[in-house]
Amino acid sequence: MRHQPLITCAPPPPLVAVAHGSRDPRAAATVEDLLDLVRRRSGLRVVTSYLDHAPPTPGQALGALAGAGTGAGEAVVLPLLLTAAYHSKTDIPGALTEVRREHPRMRLRYGATLGPHPLMTAALERRLAEAGVTPDPDTALVLAAAGSSDPSANATIGRMARGWRGWRRVVPAYASAARPTPAEAVRRLLDAGAPRVAVASYFLAPGYFADKVRDESLAAGAVAVSGALGAAPELAEIIEQRYTEIITLGDQAAVG
Repeated sequence: MRHQPLITCAPPPPLVAVAHGSRDPRAAATVEDLLDLVRRRSGLRVVTSYLDHAPPTPGQALGALAGAGTGAGEAVVLPLLLTAAYHSKTDIPGALTEVRREHPRMRLRYGATLGPHPLMTAALERRLAEAGVTPDPDTALVLAAAGSSDPSANATIGRMARGWRGWRRVVPAYASAARPTPAEAVRRLLDAGAPRVAVASYFLAPGYFADKVRDESLAAGAVAVSGALGAAPELAEIIEQRYTEIITLGDQAAVG
């Protein structure tokens, strides 16, 4: 896809990315790699924030922008989350409401989560190819996500799995909060006669869940488990599209 620069004659508002955060230092490093790719491609000012485990919080990042003077009276906030669930529906809007209360003249625009998005399949297949697996009618695939207490988030993973073509079969699985687990899904597919089973890791960055899914899936008989999505160009493209959607179409949720 030919990239179109986002910057026109006027400086665009900064993009404040909100990642989940992790105690695993690989996670923050991966998020920064992805956002560095966005910076290089788009020329946008991109500020990183985290919901937990790492500074700054969204409120701290936006507060710093509000006090930075010219050009900081507006910001676009994007959740670096792969499905819409509690964090994107409650935690981040709540944090933005607090910012609006403290900085009432600051305009905040809030965008959609990264997934679902048509480019996600291409990003997942990129990581699977790196693990030595490509779409094949003899290979079944497990789409492994973190899992959520929000049924609609888990249903999103199910729809993604059902819409994925080129494999023997694609089934959803969840590392927590829902069943089947990835290991259970691998065993079921093998028991059902699949010659090979691979696992697509639907995680933004490496960490506890990604490691757990890899280890348990391989032990269950998977031939390969892809790495986290990380700084895939498809994800950078999604971030740019989400930003452009907010600028041209408006917020996906009211703030303040």
